[in-house]
Amino acid sequence: MTNRPQARGRPFPWLPVIGGLIAIGLITIVVLTIDRGGDSGQFGEPVIAGTALPRLDDSPIDPAVGMAAPTVEGADFEGDPVSITNDGRPKIIIFLAHWCSHCQAEVPVVQQWVNDGLKPDGVDLYSVATGTAETRPNFPPSRWLTDEGWTAPVIADDLAFSVGDAFGLNAFPFWVFVGADGTVAGRLTGELPPEAITQLAESVSG
Repeated sequence: MTNRPQARGRPFPWLPVIGGLIAIGLITIVVLTIDRGGDSGQFGEPVIAGTALPRLDDSPIDPAVGMAAPTVEGADFEGDPVSITNDGRPKIIIFLAHWCSHCQAEVPVVQQWVNDGLKPDGVDLYSVATGTAETRPNFPPSRWLTDEGWTAPVIADDLAFSVGDAFGLNAFPFWVFVGADGTVAGRLTGELPPEAITQLAESVSG
């Protein structure tokens, strides 16, 4: 989907991945809807630095590719610090909403991918729990992710969904792939099968 050169590593394999997903009907997305009411201890107070990424849209070229990814100093649901920084390591960041049926389907797929040792050693996986609303299904997100055996570090977003907004989130599940140089290699929305996650992870691993 983009012909912009990457800072390092192999070009991001948008066309083969997207083409394959379309062929097998696995692109499934929940469009972001906003309900910012309530505070039940499931929200954090993340501190975000850097330029916010433009909201992902249907343009053939993602304008965020090549931009420096924002950095986040936050915490998980237990209050333990979790940071997403430009530390010289490539990253996958997945944004999840507890009420999103496709997120609910994707979390065990991603966790099994990790359990099976398919995540490249040089790539870090982070997650952001956002879109949280106690009036919506499958609340609270902390219990949901614990029940799924989720092992990726989680940043709890704030009431304003600031982390999601900073990364240009437009739908769930929302994926951001960041190269070792700290710039965005690509963004996607929807469920990804394990083979696609592996291919995309390897493309940013250098």
